[in-house]
Amino acid sequence: MQKQVIEFAGIPVGIVIPDDDRLKFIAVKYHVHALDEQLFDSPAAVKRAIANLLASKDEAAPYA
Repeated sequence: MQKQVIEFAGIPVGIVIPDDDRLKFIAVKYHVHALDEQLFDSPAAVKRAIANLLASKDEAAPYA
């Protein structure tokens, strides 16, 4: 495993770095900061977590 940039919707939102046998996510965009320093098994797992996080924020947003 090596360091890798994580993009979501075409925008770089963080990187993953090896941490023992897993990957640690380092957020570089505020909207994914809740996932900062969490460990994942793969870059795909990070992207799923980002999608879930953003979906939950959309659901929590008040409607005008």
